Amino acid sequence: MKSGKQALRITIAVVVIVGTIGYLALSGVKANKSYYVTISELHGMGGDAYTRHLRVAGNVAPGSIEHSGTTAQFVLVENNNRLKVDYKGTEPPPDTFKDNAQALAIGTYGRDGVFHATALQAKCASKYAPKPGETPGMSPAPAAAKTASLGAAPLSR
Repeated sequence: MKSGKQALRITIAVVVIVGTIGYLALSGVKANKSYYVTISELHGMGGDAYTRHLRVAGNVAPGSIEHSGTTAQFVLVENNNRLKVDYKGTEPPPDTFKDNAQALAIGTYGRDGVFHATALQAKCASKYAPKPGETPGMSPAPAAAKTASLGAAPLSR
């Protein structure tokens, strides 16, 4: 009889622990979920835009960046749509964050019409473009060919 009560207590404890872990996992996923939207989709979301954590991408409008420490204000452009962004993060914007760079702002849309970003990612398209005269996908010359052209003998086993 005593072992039956003990087994019941253990079962109840396991159910409570598993239930708590499940609840924390689901609430954590919901808190970290963010929706990717374009600027035009953001403008068409209505009231839902103010209650969701969002990711918005676009190109940084030339001359729109005002940067100071870990904050920046700028405008994202997608086709003819524009979005003012106010970035306040724990780190300064990345080095690739410049005029005409592709940027991804992560945060919330305010009723003031400004996107309030807490994270910012940027990439400079020219950094990944081939050099003039090169074809995309060209690989550098093999190491053996470079070694032979320098007059050194290749290593043998």
